[in-house]
Amino acid sequence: MKKIFSEKLPRILKNKKKLEKELNVKITNKGKDVFIEGESEDEYSAEKVIDALNFGFPFEYALLIKKENFIFEILNIKDYTKRHDLETIRARIIGKGGRTLKTLQNLTKCYFELKDNHVGIIGNPEYIENAQEAIISVIRGAKQSNVYNSLEKNQTKPVTDLGLK
Repeated sequence: MKKIFSEKLPRILKNKKKLEKELNVKITNKGKDVFIEGESEDEYSAEKVIDALNFGFPFEYALLIKKENFIFEILNIKDYTKRHDLETIRARIIGKGGRTLKTLQNLTKCYFELKDNHVGIIGNPEYIENAQEAIISVIRGAKQSNVYNSLEKNQTKPVTDLGLK
């Protein structure tokens, strides 16, 4: 049985039945604590999905962690800069009207979410590394256009199974 503290409990309780069915676990709560009961592998993936929901990801994106073997990573902005005006850095990551995040999402095939001084990334393990490097470059002050160009040049090729065994 896993125990998770949830700040966004109503979001989880609203989708409780759907979560239990998709994740193959039993979800209960006591106060703001959420308890997950099931097989250890299912508990682990359910924990990651609930962490993504707590972070602020939409329900569909959070469920991708279980369905498509995506992974969920969190980057702390403070780890990659010495600057103290973190609002400016968050604004650079979001971009005008959210354009920077949308462009990064399209180029990296990952989903991004900002919460306080953290950036959450959900994506395929092959694409996560490029997404992390792109976000870190923007945090450190690289021009967005340079980051886009490097992402376009270094596109990760999808791994295809040739059926050889």
